[in-house]
Amino acid sequence: MDKHNGRAGGPRCIALVGPFGSGKTSLLEAVLARTGAITRQGRVAEGNTLGDAAPEARANAMSVAVNIAEAEFMGDRYTFIDCPGSIEFQYESFPVLSGVDLAVVVAEADPKKLPALQVILRDLEARAIPHMLFLNKVDRLSGPVRELLATLQPASASRLVLRQIPLRENGEIGGFIDLALGRAFNYHEGRASDPIPLPAGEQARELEARTAMLEQIADFDDTLLEQLLEDIAPTNDLVFADLRREMQEGLICPVLMGAAEHSWGVGRLLKALRHEAPGIEATRARLGLKDAAAPCVQVLKTIHTAHGGKLSVVRVLAGEIADGTLLAGAHGAGDKVSGLFRLMGDEPLKRDRATAGETVALGKLDAAQTGDTLYAPGARGAANGGDLAPLPPVEPVMALAVAPRERKDDVRLSSALAKILEEDPSLRLRQVQETGETVIEGSGEMHLRVTLARLTGKYGIAVDTSTPRIAYRETIRQKVSKRGRHKKQSGGHGQFGDVVLDIKPLARGEGLSFSETITGGVVPRQYFSSVETGVMDYLNAAGPLGFPVVDVAVTLTDGSYHTVDSSDQAFKSAAQIAMREGMAEASPVLLEPIMEVTVACPSEANARINAILSRRRGQILGSDARAGWPGWDEVKAQMPAAEIQDLIVELRSATAGVGSFTQKFDHFAELTGRLAEEVASRFGKQAA
Repeated sequence: MDKHNGRAGGPRCIALVGPFGSGKTSLLEAVLARTGAITRQGRVAEGNTLGDAAPEARANAMSVAVNIAEAEFMGDRYTFIDCPGSIEFQYESFPVLSGVDLAVVVAEADPKKLPALQVILRDLEARAIPHMLFLNKVDRLSGPVRELLATLQPASASRLVLRQIPLRENGEIGGFIDLALGRAFNYHEGRASDPIPLPAGEQARELEARTAMLEQIADFDDTLLEQLLEDIAPTNDLVFADLRREMQEGLICPVLMGAAEHSWGVGRLLKALRHEAPGIEATRARLGLKDAAAPCVQVLKTIHTAHGGKLSVVRVLAGEIADGTLLAGAHGAGDKVSGLFRLMGDEPLKRDRATAGETVALGKLDAAQTGDTLYAPGARGAANGGDLAPLPPVEPVMALAVAPRERKDDVRLSSALAKILEEDPSLRLRQVQETGETVIEGSGEMHLRVTLARLTGKYGIAVDTSTPRIAYRETIRQKVSKRGRHKKQSGGHGQFGDVVLDIKPLARGEGLSFSETITGGVVPRQYFSSVETGVMDYLNAAGPLGFPVVDVAVTLTDGSYHTVDSSDQAFKSAAQIAMREGMAEASPVLLEPIMEVTVACPSEANARINAILSRRRGQILGSDARAGWPGWDEVKAQMPAAEIQDLIVELRSATAGVGSFTQKFDHFAELTGRLAEEVASRFGKQAA
């Protein structure tokens, strides 16, 4: 920390976040061009930016993973991390934001993106991450900026404080007034803005806007408030100190403006970061790291490269990291660093060591996972001695079953999926024993599409996909008693088993049971277990409709045996005969899983969400305001699992891309009629 002006020193790490399409990658490109980190500013539309270089990003014209680059400005070093804006890839930003000093929230004058902006701001506020807002694309701004700010304010729990206002000439924006400095500037395409005299016609507007800004920040500073009440002009030092402190404490969110594609406002943004962004000391304190000397890093991202193997992108929170440094996590496993790299886009550049505040990639930390906190052995600077910022649980909303197109790729597919899941912890992998399916679960249709593109493009594995099978079950409605006799004679000892089974339905959720009421030894006790095995094997495999059976009680009541020909196998076969014939006569019925679904959506979309759920055979349980989220609702419903598989596509369409849901199993319900017939014919084992 610079003792003279309160400015943080040392390398800093800045995240660029914001709704999809707001211009984050363009802003990163403009920052890199302005600082000389790249020689020419690329354009997203032309596919020549440093960020979004992956084929999946280029193909979809959107960020699908974080972009990382370094820059130097006025002697200060920065790592900028551009995070995807689509809600389907926003989990990428969670581990990144844990380790940054500040987030620049890139927004635009589009009220339709207000819910997406609110999602991002709520996360930053909940985690006490300092942030400022960069109002992008001001070249397209038509109305008054202060009206726009009033529109955006509901998205932010902290106060939005306008730091700049636009200068217009003939209705076109060509510059801005910096309200903190009280100076005017002209925008220039691709280069720094020039200071100009404050136009005579703008003085009253500047005074009004500056006074409004000062009154907002004076609410948190009694000294400034007294000066304003006494008509004393505050010094610039006091104004900037208040802006810095209040932003870092989460009391305000400063608002700057510009147009990244034209490089407007980039220089003023960089100067704001230089003077107001906190440094590694504040980030350590936020994370609860007490030991500032022992080596400690936070893993922000995992990357598997084609030739360099596994790289762990880390923020060095404390100490110094060099080749050979041993680092261990809360899981106990430790590895020695094998190579340090700085990152510029997708190109790792070798370096010798890294000190506190720097963001680097470390090679061959095989045990490290995204979100881990790694320490030098014996050093545990965290309050709890473990991970400083554990990843939240994944809540997938869509799934695909995948299988290699060629059997020879089975092992390669498993290996590739393991690497993809390391790179993207928002994915979840399930091996479904019942169906033999490998199921990938993710955050939406595009998320899964990009995952498949990585499998085929990066790893060269062709896969077939399908909708995962639903875990249908069947049960019975009536009680029956059935004899099953297995008799076979083929020379020598034969086979003989004879049982009478009572088969009856149980209440939903009671499971399967077997008992016996044999008297007089008509079936010897030694065969009871064989009868039970035959019964349970049948029930667990498939009933008459072709699905595993639930909620049925079977009782062995009678039977007979042969002293020579009876055996365990004979009684097992007899039990299966009785079950096969008896279950078909017991009024079998199909059961489908019913899930309890909670949908989070903007309040204005509530009616549309209710209609969508009802169309999908959902039973609406109720709707309430979402706690801590002004303007949002939670809708609860019970829905068949079969109706949920592509639900997220319709929800996102109805909520400007921000709606989401969680689900959990609730119960099984009977399914009859045409739908039941279709399910049995398509998915029952007899159909197969």
